[in-house]
Amino acid sequence: MPAIPGIVRVMEKAARKAGGRLRRDFGEVEHLQVSRKGPSDFVSKADQAAERTLWDELKVARPGWGFLMEEAGELEGEAGQPRFIIDPLDGTSNFLHGIPHFAISIAVQERKLGSDDWGDITSAVVYQPITDETFWAEKSGGAWLHDGRLRVSGRRQLSEALISTGTPYQGHGNFAEWSRIFGALGPNIAGIRRFGAASLDLAWLAAGRYDGFWESGLSPWDTAAGCLLVREAGGFVTDYRGRSQPICDEQVIAGNDQLHSRLHKMIAEALK
Repeated sequence: MPAIPGIVRVMEKAARKAGGRLRRDFGEVEHLQVSRKGPSDFVSKADQAAERTLWDELKVARPGWGFLMEEAGELEGEAGQPRFIIDPLDGTSNFLHGIPHFAISIAVQERKLGSDDWGDITSAVVYQPITDETFWAEKSGGAWLHDGRLRVSGRRQLSEALISTGTPYQGHGNFAEWSRIFGALGPNIAGIRRFGAASLDLAWLAAGRYDGFWESGLSPWDTAAGCLLVREAGGFVTDYRGRSQPICDEQVIAGNDQLHSRLHKMIAEALK
């Protein structure tokens, strides 16, 4: 059984507390008061309450740390301190439609040594309240599902690969770009899935449930934890140009070494 780092325990405790309320609200989803935040982009009181719970719990546990949150935005911490990157409800549309596929995502990002710029993601938790699954990772410490070590899929052939993605929708995404990538990949792979929660897509990739992933137009809170999970499970995460960054969000390609290389080549060719 792995020695769970203290910061991961803190993050999981906060996620479980927020997740308990999300489960209760999910059971009464038809009664939630929902406001419009933008075209097809809803925010519920459940979402806001989960974020507040996470902020309250983590602020007490790590005073002085900063926050980057989907709803509240960036809250500066003390000079030189790390920050939490939080998505309190990844998969909001699923949640509001009664689809039990959503997650809480929390990551820790450190400052670059001797700089005020942000550097590596060092800890990550993705918690699925409905299945009660906690995916977690620590830099150089591996990726785990509870106490079980995670490894990316060992598949090497695209013809056997199940690839996850996100699709453009009303007011979001580049339909032309996505269509070109889909046209290049679709005929060569075993299947494509779009489940609507990028943090879980990346966690499932780390667990070997998916073999690859691509998407563009995401935000740091969607992928910060997932990027570390995939890398610590032996996978690769880059942008469409093959650049590896602490957080890949605007463009993401992920997979094991062989599949990532092939996906990168095909996507690059499709977008020429």
